[in-house]
Amino acid sequence: MTYRIGLLYGDGIGPEITKATEVIMRAAVEKAGAEVEFPVYPMGWEGIEKYGDPVPEVTKEGLKTVHGWVFAPHDSAAYPEEQFRKTNPSGTMRHYFDLYSNMRPARSYPGIKSRVGEGDVIVFRENSEGSLPDRNMYKGLGEFMPNPDMAISLNVCTRQATERLAHEAFKQAMKRRKKLTIVHKANVIKLPGELFRSTIKEIGAKYYPEVAIDDYHIDAMTAHLVKRMKDFDVIITTNLFGDILSDLACELTGSLGLGPAINTNDHQCMAQAAHGSAPDIAGRNIANPVGIMLSAVMMFDWLADRYKEEKLALVAKLMQDNILKTMEEGFVTPDLGGQASTSGFAEAIAEKIKNA
Repeated sequence: MTYRIGLLYGDGIGPEITKATEVIMRAAVEKAGAEVEFPVYPMGWEGIEKYGDPVPEVTKEGLKTVHGWVFAPHDSAAYPEEQFRKTNPSGTMRHYFDLYSNMRPARSYPGIKSRVGEGDVIVFRENSEGSLPDRNMYKGLGEFMPNPDMAISLNVCTRQATERLAHEAFKQAMKRRKKLTIVHKANVIKLPGELFRSTIKEIGAKYYPEVAIDDYHIDAMTAHLVKRMKDFDVIITTNLFGDILSDLACELTGSLGLGPAINTNDHQCMAQAAHGSAPDIAGRNIANPVGIMLSAVMMFDWLADRYKEEKLALVAKLMQDNILKTMEEGFVTPDLGGQASTSGFAEAIAEKIKNA
């Protein structure tokens, strides 16, 4: 079977780190003997300049034909006003393709200074509703202004969305330490918070009785992550809380630049690093590509599991092993205290893969 992995180069440092990721993906695919094509689709400024839209129809239609894609950072804050008023490209992807599960790991790495010692957690973020008004409605936006001095934003929680995310989180917990932590604010966001918490507990009791479940309010959880991250394993939370908590976890274990993530529905996977487009260092070949590289690793692992394809699992292993080996050797980009360029880092990994 030939697999199709789309490439969206994006804005700022996006083209540099995505092309670096493409280098090691191609090396791993060749080494593993997998059949993979890499079609390229416009996104961000490229889409605006060619089609008048950061996520044009040609991209949406093209992505319907792929198994997964690597989605680079975008600089939507700098887009023209008429584009800025739209949902940003990331939100568009998640909403249009119903990528309801956002899986964001954070772990300590050999050779990288961690602020919390040992840590290895996965944050599952509900991706389709919650408090983000640009993606929690079927049509329209979940915020409005009755008058110039009042803004109202809706928080949406449904049993269906919570159940499907819960299954993803519990499945991952079953592969790890069989421990799941629910993060919420049900003491004051009472109805959505309690529906979220109780639904997850019901799914756990019915389908995953081996998994131990606890829960914390979001404010307490931020403190617990700082004090004792090693005590947590799989964390499940809402859209806004997940966005904040996962960034904190990545920074505590080394750097937001190391933070990988995948966004998935039932049949597709979007690899997307947790960080932004860093326009201040764009074009200088010094950006850290580890976050998006490890996101691609997660994507290949997800596809291997979905399609029961050993060659894709080998692609993921070759990439991850040699990314970590290169980091452990101290050959890293300047943000991590090294001297490696973005392209040089990728070439070093690709060479290791070829010689594996």
